[in-house]
Amino acid sequence: MRSYNDPVTVLRVEAILKHRGRTITDSDVAFIRELIAKHPTASRWRLSKKLCEAWNWVQPNGTLRDMVCRSLMLELHRAGHIELPPVRLVIKNPLARRKAERRKPIPWLVDTTPLCARLAEIRPLEFRQVRRTWEEPLLNHLLERYHYLNYTQPVGEHLKFLVYAVGRPIACLAWSSAPRHIGARDRFIGWSAEARRKNIRFLAYNTRFLILPFVQVEHLASHILGQMARLLSQDWERVYRHPVYYLETFVDPERFRGTSYRAANWILLGRTTGRGKDDHTNKPNRPIKEVLGYPLSKDFRQLLSEVR
Repeated sequence: MRSYNDPVTVLRVEAILKHRGRTITDSDVAFIRELIAKHPTASRWRLSKKLCEAWNWVQPNGTLRDMVCRSLMLELHRAGHIELPPVRLVIKNPLARRKAERRKPIPWLVDTTPLCARLAEIRPLEFRQVRRTWEEPLLNHLLERYHYLNYTQPVGEHLKFLVYAVGRPIACLAWSSAPRHIGARDRFIGWSAEARRKNIRFLAYNTRFLILPFVQVEHLASHILGQMARLLSQDWERVYRHPVYYLETFVDPERFRGTSYRAANWILLGRTTGRGKDDHTNKPNRPIKEVLGYPLSKDFRQLLSEVR
């Protein structure tokens, strides 16, 4: 029986690198090498899927994270830790093209007759989640044509909504995965770095909100935001199999006052630093924007701070 004075051997686990919140160790590298050796004819695409299956590396909706896995394996390959098979097929990623090279949304014929009315006269509004439906190109066109930032293809989890009244579209909203690091938001939530990595998927970021310019209805924007807050989590859970507990957006104070968001009880949390995620200079390189948030649950802090 060992006494408390006996020496204890402590095994140190050396971290090779960190990739998307996952720490890769020597034993992980050895496992990947063994996987490659066992499947000498497998392509990089096939190896990434096999590694995801072995590690149970999946998205919240159960889909394999094979694209993230391939980028990890490529990083290890370039660092000399593993040897991947030669590239067999180059798959062009349309999201990686420069903005000027991206295909513009297809034009649509839209009723541009001015709509001037009281809100009560056009209610109830109809909210349609249009991602992966025949109406998605219409929303893309409206954003490209009428939003000052134009249309950009979202990445990660995202949903798109058209708002209809009196038989015609009057507004568009686009939601996507939230940015990983926003100081004002992170301080407001009060979560740890580990909780943020685990629970960032429970946040939705309002990337676009457009009332069509020929629609003049007082209080319409704040009403839409209020209705959207009641609907979004349910649609998100239907598509991605998890709810949303918190909404956020950015407002450019040089252009807008964020009046509609404030009227819908969104909270002004502070401002961005003006530095992108790949910044290495610690100096602003883009417009500084106001950060607004909207909790969807009273216990959002507890839900977002859980680490299991």
